[in-house]
Amino acid sequence: MTQTPNSLAEIAAQIERLVAQAELLRHRAVVVVAGEREWGRAVVAAVDVAPYQKRQLWISSEPPAGVDALPAAKARKQLGRELDLLVFDAYSGFDPDAFGAVSGSVRAGGVLLLLIPSLAQWSAFEDPDKERIAVYPHRATDVSGRLLQRLTTLVRESGLPLIEQDRPMHPFAVESVVAVTPPYHDEIYATADQQQAVEAVLHTGSGHRHRPLVITSDRGRGKSASLGIAAAELLREKSRSIIVTAPRRAAVDALFEHAAKLLGVDSAQGSRLEYRQGVIEFVAPDRLLHEQPKADLLLVDEAAAIPAPLLTQMVRHYSRTVFASTIHGYEGTGRGFAVRFQKVLDAEMPGWRQLRMQTPIRWSTGDPLERFVFRALLLDASPVDGDQLATLSLDECHFETVERAALLTGEPLLAELFGLLVLAHYRTTPTDLRNLLDGPNLSVELVRYRGHVVATALVAAEGGFDAELSQAVYEGRRRVRGHLIPQSLALHAGFVEAPQLRCARVMRIAVHPAVQGRGIGTALIERLYAAAEQTGCDYLGASFGMSGELLDFWQRAALRPLRIGLKREASSGAHAVMMASPITAAGRALIEAVHQRLIDQLPLLLTEPLNDLEPELVSRLLAGHASSETASETLDEQDQRDLASFVSGSRGYELCMAAIRKRVLVAIDTPALSENERALLVAKVIEQGGWPRVVESMGFVGRAAAEDALRCAVKRLL
Repeated sequence: MTQTPNSLAEIAAQIERLVAQAELLRHRAVVVVAGEREWGRAVVAAVDVAPYQKRQLWISSEPPAGVDALPAAKARKQLGRELDLLVFDAYSGFDPDAFGAVSGSVRAGGVLLLLIPSLAQWSAFEDPDKERIAVYPHRATDVSGRLLQRLTTLVRESGLPLIEQDRPMHPFAVESVVAVTPPYHDEIYATADQQQAVEAVLHTGSGHRHRPLVITSDRGRGKSASLGIAAAELLREKSRSIIVTAPRRAAVDALFEHAAKLLGVDSAQGSRLEYRQGVIEFVAPDRLLHEQPKADLLLVDEAAAIPAPLLTQMVRHYSRTVFASTIHGYEGTGRGFAVRFQKVLDAEMPGWRQLRMQTPIRWSTGDPLERFVFRALLLDASPVDGDQLATLSLDECHFETVERAALLTGEPLLAELFGLLVLAHYRTTPTDLRNLLDGPNLSVELVRYRGHVVATALVAAEGGFDAELSQAVYEGRRRVRGHLIPQSLALHAGFVEAPQLRCARVMRIAVHPAVQGRGIGTALIERLYAAAEQTGCDYLGASFGMSGELLDFWQRAALRPLRIGLKREASSGAHAVMMASPITAAGRALIEAVHQRLIDQLPLLLTEPLNDLEPELVSRLLAGHASSETASETLDEQDQRDLASFVSGSRGYELCMAAIRKRVLVAIDTPALSENERALLVAKVIEQGGWPRVVESMGFVGRAAAEDALRCAVKRLL
């Protein structure tokens, strides 16, 4: 007997009952509405939204008339605000970043309605979001639907409330529930976790110096509110200057609101809250490190989204610091932050402490929407536990190029792979999951040990343009999606032929922390060379935020620097560097020419646009590479006299600087130099910084002391 589909009124009534029960349970409901676009909109229109009139939002590029709406690209504007009703229109494209970001805005008792095509058709749907990863010459129609296929399976298997057009609806609302009340009763604190976090911040603010506190949590645990409560308590105790920093001012709205409420003052609309003689002030990270204002306590919120080099400078400069970050956030950065920053703190501040907030505040434990978002976007994906790799040997590892369809056959494999990428890289977002599954120019290399993922590399095929397109890129008339290295070598480095050659760019490479140093990374690179040669590539390349560790890794793999970004990246806080190693004769000619061009220009670049480059990176870049400035001018007899007279103190720096510069450029990497001496030579001789700047940055008492130290450093080069 054929069952009749439910009417819109019946569907709406079922959703309304579900929302009412979610309110009692302090949960957030999520309902998948699968069918034709106009039918899905009719379902939403039929729901009685009277309770939601002030706090509803559509994420859609073509919303119905008269509703509050944002396109997916602007979904982050909703961060920090609460919603009762959120409609995510997947017909406008399923943007994983937007879905992860805006889902956190739904309050307890609210509902997210996910509008999708029929489940049978969703994976084949021409999703508009595919356009973002359709690398030239591919079109959106060339992008696979593996992510949508995975989501389809998840919807079917998760038991989520599902309404399908032309199919009878199975009742999904529980008939009777017992109302859930917050388990913690306190005028100030919402949970015991929050009270513990506040007490830890208070201890940091008034206890021993140089013992940083790191607070991590998932979203909705009251992390930012805890910082605000603690800041207010510290100001009430005595006058203090508390600086707050975060990637953006909006990220600390909750901090200022809770502090203002507790202090009984107006909530700060700007960036400053005053109480008696004390102050809580927001200062952006770049301004904070440039001006270095005095503070009794520094609070850093959403620390995972701030580049690690900046965090390191903060912990070195300020004696009392608290770093708070979301660990499984929509940006996917928290776990990698925790691992990398822990290494910094272990080295810099061994007395640091860590605290994890686990109890939800904004909704109850077991929230259906949080559970679905975590699974859908793999926000809680983790690599295999390091204890299971204790006996690993390289001989037992299995290397393979994985067919990406195979990643859908076993969730543990995908979770281990993506978890390793998140752990190893600073900014891994949900869109990276889509690119991993669907990117049309991507290949995935895996290293497995007893079935577990211990290393991986994602390689993008780039270049292969015709002469006409290459010329257009070189002249700045065309810029196509993707092809990072070939286009940059043409447009920025000035090599018109570069886009015609084929490049295998290593987008991501990761080795499990528990097995690093055992040759796995080296063996994986060798495999990448072989695969690139087999597919007709002219060179192997990589682009990354430059650090000493990464520069050493890629130089050991025989890659040479080709181009350095003139400004620091917002994502890493470092200058980006492009490196490559040739495979074919054509690749060798290009790489050698571009590399030599960089080495020739580097001494000049270091005097102005790159004069903030770290000394250890300068010495690594110059090591063993003669520029035209040094190769054409060896030290003559007069140069030798100038060096000797400077070292002896009989003549000043300015009278001997030409000879000193020649010597320093070819010998900056000598092991005889201490790190401070190398930094001084870079700052004064290579970057040609003025004496006042050198004295201040290096901590000398005056020019005479700085010049004496410079004489000692130059003497070590003779």
